[in-house]
Amino acid sequence: MTASRRVVRRRLGFGGTLLATLFFCASLTPSLLPRTWEYQGVMGAVTAILGYGAGASIGAAGRAVIRYRPPARFVRPAWEVMLGVCAALTVAALSYSYGWQRDLRALMGMDTEITWYPPAILGLSAVLFCVFLALARLVRLAGHRLAGWLGRYVPRLVSRAVGGLVVALVVAVFFDDVLFTGFVAAMNNVSSVANEGTPAGVRRPSSPELSGGPRSLVKWEQLGREGRSFIGTALTRRQLETFSGRPAEDPIRVYVGLQAARTPRERAELAVRELERTGAFERPVLAVLGTTGTGWVDPGICQALEYMYNGDTAVVAVQYSYLPSWASFLVDRDRAAEAGRTLFEAVRARWLRLPAADRPLLLVGGESLGSYSMESAFSSLDDMVARTDGALFIGSPYANPIWYEITTRRDPGSPVWLPVYESGKIVRFARRPADLAGEPRPRVVYLQNASDPVVWFTPKLIVERPGWLEEPRPPGVTRQMNWFPLVTFWQVLGDMTAGLGVPPGHGHRYGGIIVDGWAAVAPPPGWTAEDSARLRVRISGG
Repeated sequence: MTASRRVVRRRLGFGGTLLATLFFCASLTPSLLPRTWEYQGVMGAVTAILGYGAGASIGAAGRAVIRYRPPARFVRPAWEVMLGVCAALTVAALSYSYGWQRDLRALMGMDTEITWYPPAILGLSAVLFCVFLALARLVRLAGHRLAGWLGRYVPRLVSRAVGGLVVALVVAVFFDDVLFTGFVAAMNNVSSVANEGTPAGVRRPSSPELSGGPRSLVKWEQLGREGRSFIGTALTRRQLETFSGRPAEDPIRVYVGLQAARTPRERAELAVRELERTGAFERPVLAVLGTTGTGWVDPGICQALEYMYNGDTAVVAVQYSYLPSWASFLVDRDRAAEAGRTLFEAVRARWLRLPAADRPLLLVGGESLGSYSMESAFSSLDDMVARTDGALFIGSPYANPIWYEITTRRDPGSPVWLPVYESGKIVRFARRPADLAGEPRPRVVYLQNASDPVVWFTPKLIVERPGWLEEPRPPGVTRQMNWFPLVTFWQVLGDMTAGLGVPPGHGHRYGGIIVDGWAAVAPPPGWTAEDSARLRVRISGG
């Protein structure tokens, strides 16, 4: 057999097979959120190929350093013992995985009757593993052949090093400039087409207080899909009066889509002119909100504020991308930061022109990537407190600089999943209403569920056990979850796709606690805990 054939058709290595099995079994353990059997099959293949690569690399390094080779008579028994152990571990992990998923769903109040096929999981993982391994060996074959050709002209050691480096660079360029860039471009094209649509049941507004309506400076067609949803689902006076029992105002909602202007500054300036047109600066409350990648704003963050102030509010948001949040987080993070910073600066500049006694409360907020966008308008917590009247951030990702600094510098003894910073005088973290009770009233609130993968995903999971898995374990995170190098990183990354598929209070679902967040930061006169409880039920859809 030629050297090239040996590269492609060689048997599985001992160390690679062992670690591939261990990684596969580790992937079957529970993570932050429940998963389907199909997703588990894919996850098992990804983690197994990572384990195989790690085991094969360790084995190759060991053979290069240690010249000793065990006698042939010991090799076969060693393989038989290892394969037997691997088979037993795989069967045990697959058997336990069904119960682990049911326990996790029960913890979150979900239906525990699930479809879970261990043989299908194993089969899907095995097929995908073979595909990944074949691709990896083809890449290795390319490097082997290039090194062979170079070996005609340079020393063998040099040819191998150069050949490996060239192939690595080609693969990196291929994945970055061809696959990744092409995928992002395709996603952008698909998302831009989706941006032209309008959600079912959403209609052009008849109220002049809404962008896209009569006399608006922003056309209905320029709002984008999420902008039209944001405007078209605005609360009506009737809805507000049903809750308050008093005559209500029409809420002001201003939105500027990506197509409405060419640059972030122009969109921010257009938003300010639209705020002026609607009389937003005459309302008692003006909230500047960050959007996610597609331009989405959590309906609850607006509705809670509008119900609390009986419609006498104004909110403004600007779109900066077509891409879903996870894609925007990878490639549009700078655009998100620029959009939030530019919008806030433009609104605040106009707000400062008002007499101090006539200025509305200036609030900021956002969820997920929207919180990152709006947080980027400030250099520090002190800067945020000095230039706003309150802030509410929901499900903030690890990239949020102020969130990260506060969490890192939390008071001794407070857990990372519910930090206390300077005794809670200025900023509070909450996962339930009770966390926001008591004085003094905070100026900044961060809402974060203990099982929200958007909050806890970080590249550090590859090599570092996270603090939220230490004792005391946060409520909502199963005690059966453990940390495994590389594996937990991919588990939590995958959990992000299921963040909205769980009940409120878990994952990336926040529901009625948004009411308590606004009530802690900027309660209207006379607002009570009973009012918050009533509104919490309404916002949660109860």
